[in-house]
Amino acid sequence: MKELLHTIVSELVEDKGAIEIKEDEPNADGIIVFHLHVAPDDMGRVIGKQGRIAKAIRAIMRAGAIRHNQKVMVEID
Repeated sequence: MKELLHTIVSELVEDKGAIEIKEDEPNADGIIVFHLHVAPDDMGRVIGKQGRIAKAIRAIMRAGAIRHNQKVMVEID
């Protein structure tokens, strides 16, 4: 799942070296939280107008997690 998120984000940003993804252990509900950090200049590219790109990234990650019987959440920091 971490590789999927990295692949999606790397196509959106200019500074690919600044991408950092931290994965938390599943919480009590079994949800795995991914913390995404990008360069400040690329933050707008990842969030998009009115958060549309961020919503799309989260939707793709949820769909991918279902195939692996997991629950995921993406936080953009």
